[in-house]
Amino acid sequence: QCLLSGSWRSDTGCRMVVSVLGKDGSFSGSYLPGPAAGNSEILTSPLEGSQQDTGLVPQPIFSFTVHWRLQETARTTTFLGQCYVGIHGEETLHTMWLLREASNSPDEDWKAT
Repeated sequence: QCLLSGSWRSDTGCRMVVSVLGKDGSFSGSYLPGPAAGNSEILTSPLEGSQQDTGLVPQPIFSFTVHWRLQETARTTTFLGQCYVGIHGEETLHTMWLLREASNSPDEDWKAT
């Protein structure tokens, strides 16, 4: 059974810490990008999300949103993925993400996502 609670590290060095899951599958925690992000000004940022009921699906789908803590711009990233359990019991997260940056006008909207 796959549970998101705990500490996770990506192959690019990002770190995510997830608090205990609520009975409804909700969770919160923190996220810190790794060196591949290339921005040393990004601080540990809050995340909030939800996971499918593991009683229904042993390898659940989940999603979470990170609101980046930056001084000069507003950015939000949404992650969507699935938690897999390998044949030796190891848990692995597979995700896709979409980053949105605040734009100054509708004319600049095209480059904000």
